[in-house]
Amino acid sequence: MEQIKRPKVGVGVCIIKNGKVLMSKRKNAHGEGCWSFPGGHLEFGESIAGCAVRETGEETGVTIKNIRDWVYTNDIFEAEDKHYITIYVIADHESGEPQILEPEKCEGWEWFEWENLPSPLFLPLRNVLKAGHNPFA
Repeated sequence: MEQIKRPKVGVGVCIIKNGKVLMSKRKNAHGEGCWSFPGGHLEFGESIAGCAVRETGEETGVTIKNIRDWVYTNDIFEAEDKHYITIYVIADHESGEPQILEPEKCEGWEWFEWENLPSPLFLPLRNVLKAGHNPFA
């Protein structure tokens, strides 16, 4: 029996601190070499805010607060034959300095001004920008 392919759901967390957003360069995953926010797969039964808190903690050690819905993207990664719905939230930095807690997945964490984001950007984030979304608007 042929397996039905379905999109996966990712959650991206736009963390704001002092007018900047936290990003890392991805490695060993689809979108390798591209810059993105902390985030990951939504687990079965998990809330989007809960996923944002969990993934941010697992990846960066940072604590976030004031999580709010932002935007979603519908992305097809043709080269990797993957399809993702990425739900983005905005959160404020509460405490902690970003650490590389998953060195196999990212090269490091840096804060960037929205008008001066690094490149190349991860496909879902490129689509956020293409649609004109801005977490500071």
